[in-house]
Parts: sequence; C-alpha cells; structure tokens
Amino acid sequence: MELKYRGVTYNYNPTIVEAEEGKVGGKYRGLEWRFRNQKKPSAQKPTLDLVYRGVHYKTGGENTGSVKPAIQPETAQTPSLQEKARALFLKDELKKLNRQQSMFNRTADEVGIAH
Repeated sequence: MELKYRGVTYNYNPTIVEAEEGKVGGKYRGLEWRFRNQKKPSAQKPTLDLVYRGVHYKTGGENTGSVKPAIQPETAQTPSLQEKARALFLKDELKKLNRQQSMFNRTADEVGIAH
C-alpha cells in the first residue's frame, strides 16, 4: 500500500496476523464481541537503520532506545559526586529564596507596602 506523509511517498506493508476466534466475551450495545488468539507468535521485525534530524539509529537491534552521539566531546568531563551535590544544594536554596521573595511581594501588595 502506498502512503504519503508531508509530500514524501512510502510503501506500507502491514504484518498480517492470523487469529482464531475464541468464545463469546460478552455483549456490548446488543452486539457480541469475542476474544481472538494468535495462531502462532509474531516474528520480531528486522533491524532498521534510520536517520532522524541527522542522527543515525537502529530499531530492533541491541541498542534499541539509546542513541549515541556521532561526535564525542573530548573536553567534556563528568562532574564529580561532590560537584553534583553542591549543584543540587544550590538549586534547592535558589528555589527557597525565590519562594520567599514571591511570598514577600504578595504580602507587601496586600498590606500596601511599596517594595
């Protein structure tokens, strides 16, 4: 089946899954519905090499879900545990100061004090 998305034409071949009818599951608005079971387990799709905005990645392989950057920065260093802890502490302190300042401003507006 040929489909088109944003002006790009591509072929779409959906996987056909053979299923066998099960027993009646129930009725909904007067119509019966049934469970269907697959006759054989579905096969894993092949690995595909894809590109998204210039980044190459694979599907169905061992690195599914992770994208490694093409260029590894050599100068970048991972922060130490102490640096991470310091950054978290400072971030928390800034949040507290921001909250205190906004509470002060609201109170000053209610009382009528120029701030």
